[in-house]
Amino acid sequence: MSCPLTKKKNYWFVFLFHLIFLFRFNIFAHAILDPIDFLALQSIRKSLDDLPGSNYFASWDFTSEPCSFGGVYCDGDKVIALNLGDPRAGSPGLTGPDRPSYRETVCSCRVNDSPGSGQRVSAPNPVSVEDPQAFISGEIPATLGQLRGLQTLDLSFNHITGSVPRSIGTLPALSNVILCHNRLSGTIPSFVSQSLIWLDLKNNNFSGSLSPVSLPLSLQYLSLSSNRLAGPVDRLLSHLNWLNYLDLSVNRFSSYIPGNIFTFPITTLQLQRNQFSGPVHPLDQVTISSVDLSFNQLSGQISPMLSTVQNLYLNNNGFTGSVPTNFVDRLLAASIQTLYLQHNFLTGIEINPTVEIPLSSSLCLQYNCMVPPVDTPCPSNAGTQKTRPTSQCIEWEG
Repeated sequence: MSCPLTKKKNYWFVFLFHLIFLFRFNIFAHAILDPIDFLALQSIRKSLDDLPGSNYFASWDFTSEPCSFGGVYCDGDKVIALNLGDPRAGSPGLTGPDRPSYRETVCSCRVNDSPGSGQRVSAPNPVSVEDPQAFISGEIPATLGQLRGLQTLDLSFNHITGSVPRSIGTLPALSNVILCHNRLSGTIPSFVSQSLIWLDLKNNNFSGSLSPVSLPLSLQYLSLSSNRLAGPVDRLLSHLNWLNYLDLSVNRFSSYIPGNIFTFPITTLQLQRNQFSGPVHPLDQVTISSVDLSFNQLSGQISPMLSTVQNLYLNNNGFTGSVPTNFVDRLLAASIQTLYLQHNFLTGIEINPTVEIPLSSSLCLQYNCMVPPVDTPCPSNAGTQKTRPTSQCIEWEG
């Protein structure tokens, strides 16, 4: 039977052991994070300040564990996402230091992968705390490329300029890159991450062409709309078999449209307002519900394989010949909701002039090399001329 003194000594030993453990843990807690990520967070912190009324950076004390900072999300010893300027973290906005020799470089990386869903951050210009339209400006810092565990990068709906640093493309764990609605320019970097599934770069000023090796096979969502990208896309798209969303509209892409693109498991295909040319030959009946190929330089006859599309926009191209009869059958059965064929060089369509088009369907045949057999409402941008001048149609006769 032990005496009370022995028990007290044991209690003190256990107490001191726990005290030493907690002391050591607190002293070295900041070393748990990968040193490169630690330095990258320090660099980002030095480039930003809280706007008046904001306390976002109050928790960013580098003598403590950075994974506990507001807006920092870690997995193990890696930062996987940042959420800068989140109002839920006590920040109406952030700003870069106002120095004449300093060009502000700020970033906002968010966990949410919905485009444009995050808080915006402001440039060093005076911004009211109550102003809901604060934006990020300046350039993307290359130091973001040091966060090797980063999975989601969302800088959407801001005023960011310059090019995307090549270091961003080298991040091995990226799964979502959302840079849409900015003022970014230059070429699109190659992405090495084999887990990248979401790439949204629409509404910027990117230029140049895309090589097949620039995008990983894992990609499922690709939006490059409203840029100045050019060149063919057949080799690029031939290996992206997992795409379930594709928007290449409003660019300068050229050459032909590859037939395999119509076999992708997508619901909407947007290739309008480019410089695609030549005939369109889907490999099989198209199961995509909406296909927009309008305002290109496409030619040849319309493929019957497109008759299974619910909303089909082929207007403002160079299609010739007669509209296949299966289009008429599906239109009258209300299986086709939209069929825009205006501003082509079509010479006929077998449809009874007395037939009634279903109210749920829209047909426009205006400005072709024929008199439309049925009078149907067309969009306002189709103009008022029903038929092309004969001089434009002579070369298409026969």
